[in-house]
Amino acid sequence: MGKQQEFAQARRCSWCTEDPLYLAYHDEEWGVPVYEDSRLFEMLVLEGAQAGLSWLTILRKREAYRRAFHGFDLRQVALFDEGKVEHLLREPGIVRNRLKIQAAVQNARAALEIREREGSLSAFLWGFVGGRPIQNNWASWAQIPDRTPHSMAMARELKAVGFRFVGPTICYSFMQAVGMVNDHELSCFRYAQIRDLAERHREALI
Repeated sequence: MGKQQEFAQARRCSWCTEDPLYLAYHDEEWGVPVYEDSRLFEMLVLEGAQAGLSWLTILRKREAYRRAFHGFDLRQVALFDEGKVEHLLREPGIVRNRLKIQAAVQNARAALEIREREGSLSAFLWGFVGGRPIQNNWASWAQIPDRTPHSMAMARELKAVGFRFVGPTICYSFMQAVGMVNDHELSCFRYAQIRDLAERHREALI
């Protein structure tokens, strides 16, 4: 059996469809630990934008978001004024929801305050899991919760410093996406890969 055929027949999480964007996201990104402030901010914005929509819709708009939000540079987004918000409301490539766009700007400003206080947005966010990914052991997607004490604590603290669109469910989806938890199903070929990746990172820090 060739590598391409093996790849096509690999067991994946049950939520993953055969859409090429979904496959790439599942196989290459979802659950991989992320530590860069700009990428963490990107995922917070995208998870908030996804509320009420499908994740596939957001993946299709992702490149437009990166252009519109200057690569999710915190300082640049924090400077967006109402004129910029009005401009983004006419941008067809993103979710044109005023509250979600305004939330992204406010969240950038709040993230800069966190960076000033904590040294980085990454240090603050990863602190909710003790700085290392949680390795779960789910047999099926139906077993996976939509929120946890960790995500509830994150949502509470983010709201306290001025973040919007960061409820416990959004925060847990964010934690799954950026590898703070390994929620790949046990039968998924990525489960062990993500687990081993997290372990190698831990060893590198020792």
